[in-house]
Amino acid sequence: MMIEVFTDGASKGSPGISGAGIYIKSQDNQEAFSIPLAEMTNHEAEFFAVIEALKICLEKYPKEIISLQSDSQLVVQAIEKQFVKNKLYQPLLEEIIEKTAHFPYVFAKWIPANQNAHADRLAKQAILQQENKK
Repeated sequence: MMIEVFTDGASKGSPGISGAGIYIKSQDNQEAFSIPLAEMTNHEAEFFAVIEALKICLEKYPKEIISLQSDSQLVVQAIEKQFVKNKLYQPLLEEIIEKTAHFPYVFAKWIPANQNAHADRLAKQAILQQENKK
């Protein structure tokens, strides 16, 4: 069985209040997660969304093949090449690589933003939750 995992990160400002949106589709289940993140840039939030998604998958789907889907070309290319130039993202990519090693197979796929609306909405929801607490 393959698990489809849609991730998106958003931040309000650069850096600013951030959130991760994760939408997971398995054969018999669909789950949505809206996770508030610390203040960071949009690119950082995109990496953190993948990290949070992998944490969830390790807990719920540890033996499954994972199809990670993101509209962030930076993140998808970093995962595919297992390399990122920016020093700020290197530890984030290392954490992603470490987590993906626990699954039989993980592949990352870039998708256009309009195919990632669900995760995008969840990421923005996480930002709103934080704003409403202030």
